[in-house]
Amino acid sequence: MARRKDSRKYAFACATFASLNSVLLGYDVGVMSGAILFIQKDLHITEVQQEVLVGCLSVVSLLGSLVGGRTSDVIGRKWTMGLAAIVFQTGAAVMAFAPSFPILMLGRLLTGIGIGFGLMVAAVYIAEISPAVDRGTLTSFLEISINIGILLGYVSNYAFSSVSYHINWRIMLGVGILPSVFIAFALFVIPESPRWLIMKNRVDEARSVLLKINGDEAEANKKLAEIEEAAGVLNAENNNENKEVWWEILRPSPSLRRMLIAGCGIQFFQQITGIDATVYYSPTIFKDAGIKSDKELLAATVGVGFTKTMFILVAILLVDKVGRKPLLYVSTIGMTTCLFILGLSLTLVHGSGMISPKVGIAIAILAVCGNVAFFSVGIGPMCWVLSSEIYPLRYRAQASALGAVGSRLSSGLISMSFLSLSHAITVGGTFFIFSAISAISVVFAYCCVPETKGKSLEEIQMLFQKEREVQRGEVELSNAEHLVQNE
Repeated sequence: MARRKDSRKYAFACATFASLNSVLLGYDVGVMSGAILFIQKDLHITEVQQEVLVGCLSVVSLLGSLVGGRTSDVIGRKWTMGLAAIVFQTGAAVMAFAPSFPILMLGRLLTGIGIGFGLMVAAVYIAEISPAVDRGTLTSFLEISINIGILLGYVSNYAFSSVSYHINWRIMLGVGILPSVFIAFALFVIPESPRWLIMKNRVDEARSVLLKINGDEAEANKKLAEIEEAAGVLNAENNNENKEVWWEILRPSPSLRRMLIAGCGIQFFQQITGIDATVYYSPTIFKDAGIKSDKELLAATVGVGFTKTMFILVAILLVDKVGRKPLLYVSTIGMTTCLFILGLSLTLVHGSGMISPKVGIAIAILAVCGNVAFFSVGIGPMCWVLSSEIYPLRYRAQASALGAVGSRLSSGLISMSFLSLSHAITVGGTFFIFSAISAISVVFAYCCVPETKGKSLEEIQMLFQKEREVQRGEVELSNAEHLVQNE
């Protein structure tokens, strides 16, 4: 019992260190929401340039996501996370010292590539290192790390808002370099993924890692046999592996198609429902509701960041107890309601004047906090949990990268169009659209997402096999045995 307790602590530590890259992403998202106010004053950038600066990170991170899958298969999961941190920190340093908008964009592009690497590989690593009973909880660490980073970014904005606007935004962006020290330390503490080690025929090392994770030799050996069986086809066809895997993903079997719809779909809906608009542009939303001073705007965003971070703890406590789908239902229905209320309050404040500015501000803050709370309870962390655990080992890295592409594309679309769309149909009208999309995500969760609580990665694959496919396979096997007996 004591050994099993130690093994759970070990898996917990591995997941914690692997999540550090996500703190960088969260910090960048949170800090840019406030820094952009002062960058606009200092560098005199246009509104379109603001949208491009904010949104390009999501689009450029596609490059990191696409390359990250193959890179992690070649050099390993943990060293790909290290490479991601180096690229990100280089970009953050360039932004902090940027004398002009083009140099600022260069730094932003580098941070985007680093984020694409880090997000994809961290989710895969944690799913592969975690025991089945704790996998949902440990994979949720990615989302809580992002939320902690966002909160730290908001606090940084508020803390340095009184400094001269020629300097404060540079300090805000430069502080994001500090977590690299912890990431460098983590690389020498955490082990490589046992599934990657088996792919590279380093079986003894994989057994050692599995023993530390499971705490029981029999269980570790059983797990080792399952992974070796799953990896068998992969190692047998090693020469053209990457080309063949991408070809199979682009022309999937029925079961793989269902996996891709669930995994890529949940990534898409996580972003297209407007969470980045709420996080990046929360000062704009609160300004539209009636808050005037920069200090008060940034103080309100700190409240949003605190709410977002606290409610992710609820998801971590419940994900392996109540399951993925119940949390998804609560999350998507709650977000739909809050987004509708936010759109309605902003519309009434500016339209009919049916509610006073003070009431409008209060409702707007509550609706934004409610939206991020429901996001953090369900679709935020469940996105990483599900997209990292539903794919077979052969496709896991590349399929996860493809899902990250959908996530980043939808994030970039929202970030780079929010201000323009708000001017065209008002801020309130924009949130009515987000509410409608969120309502569609409820239907998607019901129709396309299976419950994976408590199942091993190998067992989850069977959830996507239709019963008639399994039966057909059994009939074909029976026929083959009958022919052999006749011969």
